Amino acid sequence: MLNGTRYGSAARRAALTTAAVSAAALLMTACQPGDDGTGSVPSAASSAPTGGAGPSGAPSSHTPSGKPGSGGASSAPAAAPCAAEALDTSMRQADVRPDGTGTGAAVVEFTNTSGASCSLQGHPTVAGAANGSPDKGRPLAVTPTGTAARVVLAPGGKAWIKLTFKQVQGEGDGYCASGADSATYPTLVVGLPGAGAHQVALDDGVVAECDDTVTATPVTATKPS
Repeated sequence: MLNGTRYGSAARRAALTTAAVSAAALLMTACQPGDDGTGSVPSAASSAPTGGAGPSGAPSSHTPSGKPGSGGASSAPAAAPCAAEALDTSMRQADVRPDGTGTGAAVVEFTNTSGASCSLQGHPTVAGAANGSPDKGRPLAVTPTGTAARVVLAPGGKAWIKLTFKQVQGEGDGYCASGADSATYPTLVVGLPGAGAHQVALDDGVVAECDDTVTATPVTATKPS
């Protein structure tokens, strides 16, 4: 009877020892590096490539096509605004202008003289430079017309704006339809958003206008007439 009791006790101790060893082995396996923090190890199926699937199993948006929105190469950055010193300006009387003896309309040309592309956009500010002196300028009221769009100028590239004035009428010194005195300016000061102010003269005379108002197009890549 004693031998049977000892044998039963020994068998139970062996079984308990075996269970403890098995539990320890399972705990060590669950805590191997690379787990997901919950004690589970990613299976081979979940860690293997899925043929273009993203981490969630959904198809990946990345393709090597380089098309916009596909995750491929991005487009080139936009050209920076032209610095004032990068632009050369000139002005001529427009071919199409209101009837009268004044300037009527003028076209201002901007040329990129730098070695890099740059951009222009928007409507100008305009002032008449009395005696040709910008510090004695007289701002003109600008009525913008047309929709502004960004124009990129490669080195040597050109852009234009067209200015249309209230025309001087009659002969000689002329007169203004409004009854106001006409004004003449040897030069204008034309400003562009982000691109500085530019003093510019007509290639054939002075600017003559009425009422100190002007209608201005935005910068355009199409040469106005």
